[in-house]
Amino acid sequence: QVQLVESGGGLVQAGGSLRLSCAASERTVSSYAMGWFRQAPGKEREFVAAISRSGGTTYYADSMKGRFTISRDNAKNTVYLQMNSLKSEDTAVYYCAARGTRWYSATTSVNDYAYWGQGTQVTVSS
Repeated sequence: QVQLVESGGGLVQAGGSLRLSCAASERTVSSYAMGWFRQAPGKEREFVAAISRSGGTTYYADSMKGRFTISRDNAKNTVYLQMNSLKSEDTAVYYCAARGTRWYSATTSVNDYAYWGQGTQVTVSS
């Protein structure tokens, strides 16, 4: 079982940037298709971005396209989420997630991910 630890969250002004990191323990992150999700207060957890095990395929929620970039560095055992042009509506707890090792492809569904990090808070001030 993999443990995921997010970092990089914080307070940023609208229009600014942050880079979130997700480090995996116990097994290498290269064994998993990975995703980023977020949850704002009073709202359901929603898909942000995902990346296949090879890194060759990525998916983004429509509102993040062109602003967010997901990437992975398997040598560093880390997945990243670069967030640019942040808006106040991006304020949420951001979660890193991994699918089971039998899956090569990533998906956009919360229910397809077996392992979750504890989350990191991103607050965008307007």
